[in-house]
Amino acid sequence: MNNSHLLTIAVEDYFQYTAMGKFVPESRWNRFESRIEQNTLRVLDLLDTHETKATFFVLGWIADEMPAIVREIARRGHELASKGYYHRPIQQMLHDEFRKDARRSKHAIERATHREVLGYRVAQGHFRIQDLWALEVLSEEGYCYDSSFYPRFRSIAGEPWRRFPHVVHSRAGDIWEMPLSTWGTDKFLIPAAGGNYFRQAPRSIVRKIFRQWATTYNFPFNMYFHVWELDPDLPEISSVSWLSRIRMYRNIGNMADLYKTFLEEYHFTDIAHHLQMMPCEIENPDNQQSREKSQPLSTACSRGKTCSCTEKFNNKKNGILSKDRGESAKESSDISDITIIIPCYNEELIIPYLANTLHEVKSRLSNQWKLHFLFVDDGSTDNTWEAIQKNFGNDPGFAFVRHCTNRGVAAAILTGIKQAKTTIVCSIDCDCTYDPLQLESMLPMLKEDISLVTASPYHPLGKVLNVPGWRLFLSKGLSRIYGLILHHKLATYTSCFRVYRREAVADLDLQHENFLGIAELIVLLDLRGKKIVECPAVLEVRIFGTSKMKTMHTILGHLGLIVHTLRLRSKIDNHKNIQ
Repeated sequence: MNNSHLLTIAVEDYFQYTAMGKFVPESRWNRFESRIEQNTLRVLDLLDTHETKATFFVLGWIADEMPAIVREIARRGHELASKGYYHRPIQQMLHDEFRKDARRSKHAIERATHREVLGYRVAQGHFRIQDLWALEVLSEEGYCYDSSFYPRFRSIAGEPWRRFPHVVHSRAGDIWEMPLSTWGTDKFLIPAAGGNYFRQAPRSIVRKIFRQWATTYNFPFNMYFHVWELDPDLPEISSVSWLSRIRMYRNIGNMADLYKTFLEEYHFTDIAHHLQMMPCEIENPDNQQSREKSQPLSTACSRGKTCSCTEKFNNKKNGILSKDRGESAKESSDISDITIIIPCYNEELIIPYLANTLHEVKSRLSNQWKLHFLFVDDGSTDNTWEAIQKNFGNDPGFAFVRHCTNRGVAAAILTGIKQAKTTIVCSIDCDCTYDPLQLESMLPMLKEDISLVTASPYHPLGKVLNVPGWRLFLSKGLSRIYGLILHHKLATYTSCFRVYRREAVADLDLQHENFLGIAELIVLLDLRGKKIVECPAVLEVRIFGTSKMKTMHTILGHLGLIVHTLRLRSKIDNHKNIQ
């Protein structure tokens, strides 16, 4: 039977995985701490140890953003193929969109490596029978083979030859189809080529499937995995559903050992070598210049010198370093000067993501306002303080305050307001459940007669994404009650994402320093007759970690605050009547 099998590897980051798509849009990719370089190098070292060559299917976006690691794959003698430009399924693309995406990805990889790209695999999902029109498009765009077709269940009943490598004839020419491998009979096939299917199935079953194929068919087993599957410290994105967490994280710690076992027991090669194709060198892939955005990899290039490759995400992360903790924001009465307060408590996991997010905020808003950032660490017991110093400690635009003990989010925000030296002060959520870029809409709303602008996801023009329904029900219910007893009829009273006029709030004496204090602050401003407006906003479930709010305790606290507010308002109304 066949003595050589096909090893294909998806070069994508953990947050680009199919199960993350609903929760991590492409527009947020740049905010995550990239683990592509370290994970790909880990895979390359594993393959070197076992003297194995593989086909690396690379997103065109990665080739443009991190050409260094793509060149390193080529330098070590592996085949590079396209996985589309963005992480999109073919079912969401029209014919012309698919053509542009396949073309853009091919050119991106060829720019990075100056080596011809022969193969294609769709980035998300797989080709169904009704999607095979794409093969003609791929042939027209210069691809020689595709490996996107995944026969399953009864999809090829009556056409058993589609289960194995075959040539497809089209008007554009011939193109090889290299289907991913399956388990079962021709009448009912179960996906079993790797990735999620290997993570979910018992190891004994996985090895049995592979062994049965190797001893039954005279065709290579087409196996795949993702570079992040070998990451021993894979970050856990907590915002995804329980099913998505199972798909991605279950048995992830066992995958490195499983793939090592396969490499020891079987011989693998890349698809191009199996098809006896040799990608040619390309002197000038196109007229665009390759974007060099990374830092040198600790590896030698083919000429025996240190590679001058660079890596974008590390630059980004290191570009948001900040100032010594003893310094404070520059004092200024200029209304264009703004202090952004970031209260945090045990948020070590989110800091790298926050660093990239604040980099984007600085880039977008600095042409309209002079930004000063103030972190208030509310007595964190993990490594939050160290993570803040590492990511922001050398940037003069950042200052830091630290509570000795955990007092609460409202106390942290008030500490920041009192420390600030600017007329306008903003508070944002460290966990980025509100995108700080929404300040661009909120800041212009703070007119001279307004004391507070609050973000409002419950506003008719606001939006809530992926937040559990029961939490929305409780939160909206509380907001309706506050609206009945306060002069300001807002849709949202509990958002920490706000823009303040400092003089209106700096002297407030809150009875509640935790989450209740956020609503209490609006209560006090309302009773003082200050003007409050709300800005429609988008609220999302947090990406990393868990919420610090104790739900039932907070709800009971709000009910107590509502009773207290009724008493205060009654006293104020009685006093006015007496006068």
